[in-house]
Amino acid sequence: MTNIVNLGFAQLDIGREHRQGVPEVVYGPGKDISHLREIVSRLLACNSGVVMVTRLDPDSAAEVLHSVPGGTYHRDGRLLVYRPAPPGAFHVAVVSAGTSDYAVASEAEAVCTAMGMNTTAIHDAGVAGLDRILAATDQLREADTVIVIAGMEGALASVVGGLVARPVIAVPTSTGYGASLDGVTALLAMHASCAAGVTVVNIDSGFGAAMAAHRLNQAFTHHQRAGAALHRNGPAR
Repeated sequence: MTNIVNLGFAQLDIGREHRQGVPEVVYGPGKDISHLREIVSRLLACNSGVVMVTRLDPDSAAEVLHSVPGGTYHRDGRLLVYRPAPPGAFHVAVVSAGTSDYAVASEAEAVCTAMGMNTTAIHDAGVAGLDRILAATDQLREADTVIVIAGMEGALASVVGGLVARPVIAVPTSTGYGASLDGVTALLAMHASCAAGVTVVNIDSGFGAAMAAHRLNQAFTHHQRAGAALHRNGPAR
């Protein structure tokens, strides 16, 4: 059986759910509404897990939902979701530096939640007022991974990386004045972080950070299952 469904205008990778634990995710902007309807319908028919359309504006989401009911639109995260995964044990903290980063943080939070990860959002905790992020230290340390979203000089990722032992996924945003260079300054600063082991995704990519967290969740779940099997069956002889 082929893993590709050819719609003429699109070739759907229906084998991705088996390979990566989540069906192919649809990027919404630039697509014709009739194409989106067909893509969503086919993904729902060919997969059993969550189906997501990212970066979708409210009017387009309403049009898709009219033809393909059963989904939920998350306005702040600009995410259309069908069949969200039930909450699991994996916990992600999403922390953003300023209110200008809210849209990117909302996307990361919405995608993580749709894929069954528990999320805690901490907004407006940038380094210009260090007491704000220090007050959230316990919450950050309780999480299994932390997504850090910041523009300007991107320093929040280094601060959080120095506070926690868990994986830190940094998202540079295009917020800031001229020398911020539409997120390039934050991107380079996060790559050059002195907090060892910080992972950096693309500018404004809350989605990319959530998918990185999903891969960590897959490993976490596999480890849990392996541990449970060992407990039931005992060590191999």
